[in-house]
Amino acid sequence: MVSLENDRFLRALMCEPVDRTPLWMMRQAGRYLPEYRATRAEAGSFMGLCTNPELACEVTLQPLRRYAMDAAILFSDILTVPDALGLGLYFSEGEGPRFERPLSSAAEIDALDPERAASELDYVMDAVALIRKELKGSVPLIGFAGSPWTLATYMVEGGSSKDFAKVKSLAFNEPAVMHQLLGKLAKSVAVYLAEQVRCGAQALQIFDTWGGSLSHAAYREFSLRYMTEIIEQLPREAEGRRVPVIVFTKGGGQWLETIADCGADAVGLDWTTDIGEARARVGDRVCLQGNMDPTLLNASPERIRAEVDQILSSFGAGSGHIFNLGHGVTPGIDPDHVAAMVDAVVELSPAYH
Repeated sequence: MVSLENDRFLRALMCEPVDRTPLWMMRQAGRYLPEYRATRAEAGSFMGLCTNPELACEVTLQPLRRYAMDAAILFSDILTVPDALGLGLYFSEGEGPRFERPLSSAAEIDALDPERAASELDYVMDAVALIRKELKGSVPLIGFAGSPWTLATYMVEGGSSKDFAKVKSLAFNEPAVMHQLLGKLAKSVAVYLAEQVRCGAQALQIFDTWGGSLSHAAYREFSLRYMTEIIEQLPREAEGRRVPVIVFTKGGGQWLETIADCGADAVGLDWTTDIGEARARVGDRVCLQGNMDPTLLNASPERIRAEVDQILSSFGAGSGHIFNLGHGVTPGIDPDHVAAMVDAVVELSPAYH
């Protein structure tokens, strides 16, 4: 087994005893940090940053130099997979991600080669290997990918969407075509994540950002089914220890019990679900990750500390909780307010262990 100076994140994911609640933060390498903005300027563009392993490594490590985080997360983007499938990813200022060639026909979906994704993403694997080397065993490295449903929304809509009209119309009017697309994406993502593990990732997260846009039955059919397929294909052990998998469906609190049965080791919660109630619903079947409202980082340090205290108290005593935000940290946050959250977790959580 590879030794880690700090493995409380991996132990908590397996609901094993820890000395305090571990924490990391979605988008912890991001625009709220001035050092990130400087490196992003050096890269010339967001994709320039993603595709440069040295710079991607640098921004991955930046938050660890400031804060007592218990894990690093690979700096990349969920849309690298559809980009590698040939859709032409670009970022417009103020508009977010867009695709030059969104999917608009069954023939285009049929022509997608799921094997292409992994073969085109060597720059991600180089970044994983370099980050793992530079971490020097200090904390574990999280690899990640988007869920098939979430990737499909961008690929069919051509970018972000408010109502998902195109992708839902495809799902409801041509379900066989939609399932073909999701099946290909599940294969691509499974290979992509397995390769991240081979290159050094020690835990994995599947981001199902838009699963919560679906109805109850459609969520199971078009989102959870394919995340379950991915998990079944992943290597679950590397370097002598388990490689835990976290599934995070934003807006998925109503399906918590079903998600807990998908084969993942941990379920991420957004801020709309009380973590104590979630624990009561799933027991010790899975670890729970979350779930402070990211907007609370705009509040005073005293208010942030009170919120951390409330979330820790709601979860209660024992292991199986990874402290995190309920979604990614937003760009305008004061880095000192993140420090207030981290310090509160470090100081207050030992009482629960």
